Amino acid sequence: MRYKTSGTCSSMIDFEVEDGIVRSVVFTGGCNGNLQGIGKLVEGMKIDEVIERLEGIRCGFKNTSCPDQLATALKQYQAAN
Repeated sequence: MRYKTSGTCSSMIDFEVEDGIVRSVVFTGGCNGNLQGIGKLVEGMKIDEVIERLEGIRCGFKNTSCPDQLATALKQYQAAN
């Protein structure tokens, strides 16, 4: 699935989910090394656990962050499936 982010340096998140498990996450833009790390850390995790851990994280004075946007994308995915 492809999710267009809002309020972050990254502009897009591409992710794959299989049987409720996050299989891959790739961010476009943003802090490349950190976002690659987040992608690798959440691979193999259940969607609900990723959302629980990442939802609400803020970046500086912004109301969101790249991890928070991933949580939002996964919640949107759950609602559609």
